Amino acid sequence: MPTGPSALKDALSRATAMIESGDVDGALELLRTEAWAVAENNSHKVQVISLAAEAKIAKGDIDMDNRKAHWQDAHNSYQRAQKLEPSNKEIRRAQNKLASMMDEQSISLGKGWQLFDDGNPTPTGLAAVFVGVMVFLVAFKFAGEALEQSVENIEGTSGSVLMEVSWTDINGDFHNGKIWIELYNETPMHSASFRANAEAERYDGTIFHRIVDGFMIQGGDFENRDGTGGHAGQYFGYCANAGYESSSICENDMTNWVIPAEFGQTHDPGVIAAARSSHQNSAGSQFYLVDSNGASNLDGQYTAFGKAYRGEIDGQQVDGITVIDAISQVGCGPNQDTCTDQNKLSTYPVTIERVSVID
Repeated sequence: MPTGPSALKDALSRATAMIESGDVDGALELLRTEAWAVAENNSHKVQVISLAAEAKIAKGDIDMDNRKAHWQDAHNSYQRAQKLEPSNKEIRRAQNKLASMMDEQSISLGKGWQLFDDGNPTPTGLAAVFVGVMVFLVAFKFAGEALEQSVENIEGTSGSVLMEVSWTDINGDFHNGKIWIELYNETPMHSASFRANAEAERYDGTIFHRIVDGFMIQGGDFENRDGTGGHAGQYFGYCANAGYESSSICENDMTNWVIPAEFGQTHDPGVIAAARSSHQNSAGSQFYLVDSNGASNLDGQYTAFGKAYRGEIDGQQVDGITVIDAISQVGCGPNQDTCTDQNKLSTYPVTIERVSVID
């Protein structure tokens, strides 16, 4: 059998043609045998696995009765590919797209354990019931500890992110800069939501739609780009369409996900905080970065969940607050004055090129 990149390219090309013609099973067999045999490194394997995921998605469209299983297999394939090549953004985009499709169809990402079959408990279900009773009997003893851990175990509650931005100043000169942000442990839901939206690349290419010199710069509306849209990156039990209260009605509709308030952190210079409407639990994806003047008047009213880093990283001095201050000076209004009117959009767009999760 021929080996090397040309052999792999030929196998992938034939498998793609088979998928397009509806011969999904044949494509999967070709990928499992011939294509996999000539994959020489992780990059090659990722190509094979990701195409297999596409085939499984297509199979879910053909075999509608078993779509759930096929799409879950596809999602697992993307996870395998992501582990082999964590920096591959194409795989991440494809995985996120599939996750959204599954969410629309109310399909869980994992197969999980089947507890019931046609309303009757399976052996696993009976065991789960027994374990549930035992857990209930000791619940009160460990209630306090469990409550603490329930917050700590929210995925991605803190860590660092890098926000890369570009803008045009009042003189028409182009600039770019980097803002390193440390997310707070004390605001686990807001930190996790921001990380989730960043990992899904929803912020990439969006703009700071509201800029107020001497105060803050606001962005994060990846839906409408004007301050009227954007939802939480994870489901925390609160829904916009339930009056911003705790509810399960939007569990499978991420467009209505919101974050309950986590007040307590101060609005020091460089702080990143969650924008919201009049209800304290209405925060979604939008955020604002406070400039060097600080905004202590917002303490206790809005959730500050991180802070721009000022110091040394890998031997280089970084200062996100200086970048925030520079952005606040972009032109605004017919006379190109700096933006002091809170209701005016900047004349020149300030773009968030990308937000990357560092750790």
